[in-house]
Amino acid sequence: MANTMPHWDLLITDARIASMRAAAGAYGIIEDAALAVRDGRIAWLGAAAERPAVAATQTVSAAGQWLTPALIDCHTHLLFGGNRAAEFEQRLQGASYEAIARAGGGIMSTVNATRAASDAELLAAGCKRIDALQRDGVASVEIKSGYGLNAATELRLLRLAKQLGELRNITVSTTFLGAHAVPADFAGNADEYIDMLCSELLPQIASDGLADAVDAYCESIAFSAEQVNRLFARAAALGLPVKLHADQLSDTGGAALAARHHALSADHLEYSSTDGIAAMAAAGTVAVLLPGAFLTLRETQLPPVEALREHGVPIALATDCNPGTSPVASLRAIMALATSQFRLTPEECLAGVTRVAAQALGLHNDTGTLEVGKRADIAQWDLQHPRELSYWLGLNELRQLYVGGKTVHPNN
Repeated sequence: MANTMPHWDLLITDARIASMRAAAGAYGIIEDAALAVRDGRIAWLGAAAERPAVAATQTVSAAGQWLTPALIDCHTHLLFGGNRAAEFEQRLQGASYEAIARAGGGIMSTVNATRAASDAELLAAGCKRIDALQRDGVASVEIKSGYGLNAATELRLLRLAKQLGELRNITVSTTFLGAHAVPADFAGNADEYIDMLCSELLPQIASDGLADAVDAYCESIAFSAEQVNRLFARAAALGLPVKLHADQLSDTGGAALAARHHALSADHLEYSSTDGIAAMAAAGTVAVLLPGAFLTLRETQLPPVEALREHGVPIALATDCNPGTSPVASLRAIMALATSQFRLTPEECLAGVTRVAAQALGLHNDTGTLEVGKRADIAQWDLQHPRELSYWLGLNELRQLYVGGKTVHPNN
């Protein structure tokens, strides 16, 4: 007769746990705890004194260190060619982001570099950025296309993003951002470009399973609300969820537009109105704040954090890793910036890169908290308290990263 006794693959003992479950009190703390993994998922966790008598193939001691959900970077553009350090210098000398973009720089300069780069070059650069994120305890990352702006390169970027996940043992959510900017061959014909995305590219992406979501940049220098509305309607018809770059440089009604389409998230939000925030709350749309872009662009218009809190809109944080407006590859740095710039609490910051970030990607039933049945994506930290994850800037306290219950050793 086969042995039907329960068995664990991994048991972590002598731990302190911050489960980040919303209903479990501040940080979801369990002192003197243990956690068990079976088949890549959490099989049990709780106080050590309540641990069932189940054998484990491997038992390791956390030596009193903290276990949290592995971190999730829910908004990045980290797959691209070249860099825009020269534009960074121009902005420091007084040029605005909009002026640089209208002069042919900005997104289009990265598009040209990305189209010219080989697959090997793009993968090598992407691996370096993912390595940096993993050293911060990141086990899941969203990667957008949007630096191709033609069918061949957009499809290539989505395929390469999936390859990055395989190369680095990290969960990658892919997002199609064809509506990032109007390419040169459609100059003055943004409507025609949106038509092409809707009729040609989106159906192929949906058919090939290349994207988990569809994004767009709704702004005066990019696409109008009406154009985004058409794109999102087509995405919905193809069964693809949406998210939106909303109200970053001006109030274009992006927050309300995202809510109208029940978007997973609306991101940036510096200029969003109270009505837009209320619409997001009603639609269950997550707010993703991006302190890296706020810092790099030297913005002064703060996102409406108090309105988000008052309306109960969940707040996520992300690096927005990109070559132009957020050359940041550290989610821990983003947490520290969010406390100083936006006055988020350390607990809000940790929730924003775990539980709420998972919600922003539609992954909240699978990851983002430490709970039985969820994927065993776990970060182990040498801390006195989880609040230190937003306190230190440049000090790496990560001692172990588990992805699906397997130890990952981020490349140095």
